[in-house]
Amino acid sequence: MTQTLFDMWRPFRGSLLQRHRFYVEQAKRRLLSQFENMSAEADQFGEEWLANQNGNFNPDTDDPSDCYEEAYDASIDFYQMLGDMQKSTRLSVAAGMFHEWEKQFRDWIGKEVWHWNQGSEVKKAIWTVKIEDLIDLFEGLGWAIRSKGYYVPLCRCRLVVNAYKHGDGVAMEELRKSHPEFLTKPWSFGEAMLKYANHDDLEIEEAHIDEFSNAIIEFWNDVPDRILYDEKLAVPEWLMKACAKDSKRKQETNA
Repeated sequence: MTQTLFDMWRPFRGSLLQRHRFYVEQAKRRLLSQFENMSAEADQFGEEWLANQNGNFNPDTDDPSDCYEEAYDASIDFYQMLGDMQKSTRLSVAAGMFHEWEKQFRDWIGKEVWHWNQGSEVKKAIWTVKIEDLIDLFEGLGWAIRSKGYYVPLCRCRLVVNAYKHGDGVAMEELRKSHPEFLTKPWSFGEAMLKYANHDDLEIEEAHIDEFSNAIIEFWNDVPDRILYDEKLAVPEWLMKACAKDSKRKQETNA
């Protein structure tokens, strides 16, 4: 009898897609939409700033043009701070989206594996190995994830999220080399300036959120309904070690 290793129950797949779409739709409506009128808000802030200075204005000693200039500077500062908040909000939305997908992916794997390996070591390994290690497992089982159109956008999203989370680390270096479009300020001054890029230059557009979101949707839709055991499977080393530890612990318990 052929053993089923992984099963994607249709209602569960539908639930994953529904939760993801809800997250993206509500993030756009409740968070990203708040930045649609930044210029008008900045102008209003400058007008309010100017109005609040009336009590401090002395017509005998103060120059009205100075007040208007200061009001203009205040509105520019306000606009720039709003822009920074918009940038951070977009990145936060992308990070939340990616982390939720990753947790759901690992959780699904763990629950499916529990049907044929009820040990703590494998469960622990599933939550600690890199995503690429999990992809290696499924590639060996015939699910060719890396050949699919959603794979590159998912990798792009992972790099952006890791750079946003960790700053000037490995992910940022990879963005400099392979995806400079996410580093707007240095890129605008030419390719030679990319070496000076850091996490403060990281920025995504709403179109990138759509790109990442569509990749996650395509991923969940592409999960095979059923993945069967194949004796030709080259078991990844991390899984072999974890299974061996679980098997040894089970033998010690039954001894």
